[in-house]
Amino acid sequence: MGLKYSSKINKIRTIALGLIFAGMIIMYIGLLFRNIEWLMLVFMVLGVIAIGLSTAIYFWIGLLSTKAVSIVCPECHAQTKMLGRVDACMYCKQPLTMDPDLDGEEFDEKYNSGKYWKEQGKK
Repeated sequence: MGLKYSSKINKIRTIALGLIFAGMIIMYIGLLFRNIEWLMLVFMVLGVIAIGLSTAIYFWIGLLSTKAVSIVCPECHAQTKMLGRVDACMYCKQPLTMDPDLDGEEFDEKYNSGKYWKEQGKK
């Protein structure tokens, strides 16, 4: 099918995972400066901050995931979670919507924006 869409939950989890690896790399760079203690400390603190931020993001997406609507994907028949008006299946990347007004419309993440719907209401 060649779809390039991704689930919002998976996107946020990918960012959090990247922060963990970035934090570890930053701390390893700090080890290169063992002779300059203050610089090593700065890199270590920055690495711990990145990992702490990642932990907060994982906690936030976990809470968000409990509020997400569970649906069965019509394409792969797997149970997936959906955030917003439009989202993609976590497994097969099929565009999904639960809004009957958006059935048959081209998939666009702008449909999740409140600003977009305010502009549409004014027209």
